[in-house]
Amino acid sequence: MATLTLCAGLGTAAHAQAQAGGADAPQVITVTGRTNAQAASVAGFGDIPLAKSPFAASVISRSQLADAGIAALSDITRLDATTTDAYNAPGYWGMLAVRGFTLDNRFNYRRDGLPINAETALPQANKQSLELLKGISGIQAGTSAPGGLVNLIVKRPKGMMNEASLAWSADNTQVLGLDIGRADHGFGWRLNAEVAQLQPTIDDSKGHRRLLALAVEAQPGTGTWVEAEIESSRQSQPSTPGFSLLGDRLPSADATDPRTNLNRQPWRLPVVMDGLTGSLRVTQQLSGDLRVVAHAMRQRLGTDDRIAFPFGCSAEERWDRYCSNGSFDLYDYRSEGERRTSDAFDLSVAGQGRIGGMTHRFNAGVLFTRYQARFHDQAYNWVGTGTIDGATITPADPSLQYPNTDRLERSTEVHLQDAIQVNRFASLWLGLRHTQIDRRSVGTDGSAATGYRQSFSTPWLAFTHALPGTALAYASWGKGIESEVAPNLPRYRNANQALPALQSRQFELGIKQHVATLNWAMAMFDIRRPAWTDQGPCDDTARSCLRALDGWARHRGLEAEAEWRAGPWSLRGSAMWLHATREGASDAGTNGLRPTNVPATSVKLQGAYNVAAMPGLALLAFVTHEGQRMVLPDNGIATPGWTRLDLAARYTVRHGDRTLTWRAGIDNLMDERAWKEAPYQYGHAYLYPLAPRGVHLSAQVAW
Repeated sequence: MATLTLCAGLGTAAHAQAQAGGADAPQVITVTGRTNAQAASVAGFGDIPLAKSPFAASVISRSQLADAGIAALSDITRLDATTTDAYNAPGYWGMLAVRGFTLDNRFNYRRDGLPINAETALPQANKQSLELLKGISGIQAGTSAPGGLVNLIVKRPKGMMNEASLAWSADNTQVLGLDIGRADHGFGWRLNAEVAQLQPTIDDSKGHRRLLALAVEAQPGTGTWVEAEIESSRQSQPSTPGFSLLGDRLPSADATDPRTNLNRQPWRLPVVMDGLTGSLRVTQQLSGDLRVVAHAMRQRLGTDDRIAFPFGCSAEERWDRYCSNGSFDLYDYRSEGERRTSDAFDLSVAGQGRIGGMTHRFNAGVLFTRYQARFHDQAYNWVGTGTIDGATITPADPSLQYPNTDRLERSTEVHLQDAIQVNRFASLWLGLRHTQIDRRSVGTDGSAATGYRQSFSTPWLAFTHALPGTALAYASWGKGIESEVAPNLPRYRNANQALPALQSRQFELGIKQHVATLNWAMAMFDIRRPAWTDQGPCDDTARSCLRALDGWARHRGLEAEAEWRAGPWSLRGSAMWLHATREGASDAGTNGLRPTNVPATSVKLQGAYNVAAMPGLALLAFVTHEGQRMVLPDNGIATPGWTRLDLAARYTVRHGDRTLTWRAGIDNLMDERAWKEAPYQYGHAYLYPLAPRGVHLSAQVAW
């Protein structure tokens, strides 16, 4: 109620300011897309614009996220067609898929270019933008899944700024934010703070989060720049399990209430995720264009992971779905006191020069990383039978009966990138990363100790050619690496043994153009990733199973995006067609099958219209379409495709040195009912529904 009262007051002030501003009220031009003039620093080629770069990438600003009412990283799937949900349980950490491959939360995320662990709720309030690099990431990451990389850019000091914001969304989630800072005479600071009471539309899932972050920078001498920042965050909220198949039947999304929470036991506790991250970056400009950068970061995460977890149907002896009558086995899962620490230090030199009559823009360096995970024994205890209405009550069993696995991982990565301008039309791009890893693990009860070392090199090569006008054509080829051990289970003959590193390959052809009113890009890609299978009867008998290489996953696709601006109109669209199949498997029946939870088609559209009759007002629309998804590995059941429409508006007025920005939106305007995603996770098929129709409002004051 306090939020609505304050919003009403701000609305009165906005009207008064609009009347006072009259003809001086600003004409706000809205761009809902991401301009190709921006650079994606995560690619490692500095400030070269995307329009001149031989890879597919997107840069999403915080204002674009605000216009769409996006507060969580997982919701960027509404803005980019190549990005889809991969197991986004509300109240838990998000998981994304890019080009059909699920990103690894331990290895595919960056923060200002340095690796971080994304097995947590990553706060967005102190982030300036988000970079999404698509495809093989072997020259940016020693080990990573082949879909791409996500890089979070931290807000830094910028002139004099004061900004306060207040947001409300159904059903009474309230967020209060503050962003203030100064930068002058070689010194600057910026403070971000946020507190939120979370009350999503899902039943019994109230929670809260908070963030406090400080960034400072100084120029102690000529050519020297020092940047430091620290961020503390906490989120506490019950997580939401997914629905599932009911026997052999896909339940009707129309008949399923998306507000139902299957985690409603009186003994259930929230998932608590704490984060403390700090970094220091020193840049020293040397002679000419040469500069040296030393960048260090530490991330410390604490998690209490707890849920009343539905899994399988023992009554029908089917463990990948719920029972035909809508019941399921329910487990009391608790893993408390989890601690994850990630350290990274990168020392690099970058510059530009002429060698052999050609201009080189290069970056070379070495990256040291260390990751440590410390856990306690965990509970995963059967406590009875639940039902899909979420109303059946079972007793708790929090006894810690199962060991967890502690990990220690170190890596050293030597990297080199060079963009060579052969002539005024053609450029050659080279990249190479050599990685050495040392990984150790042991059970929390001292059992199943294992350790291994591996080293490998991941090259990348690209060629660009300028076409008539401002168009650019490119071709690229690269490799990526993933490294794992066989599961620590008695049935595996190679349990705890290091598996051969998975070496993915990607070939990509693209064309893009950036002009005054139209930006567009198209890319055709072909990614081949080796696959593991379990060979043998793989029953409850000891040593009955072998984890071994068996064929590969091949993802071929075409993606396109375009952004057009003319007068009051701004339109943007992206689309992806994906042909993802299994190939070369020893079981011929699996060849040609599609992976689970990966739509073959995805279309994301955004549009804005700036109303001339009311300067400062922009009307926005967002359309999201995704095709069917396979629910089971045998492709026997699929969820239908769906389309969602969101409408929003932004109104900005100025009075003196103050600027007030109003935002309002209706998500899922038509209250579409559908299965948003169908993750096959932990050997189980889950279903997550589209969120029901919802409203969000916000007010932001800058002075």
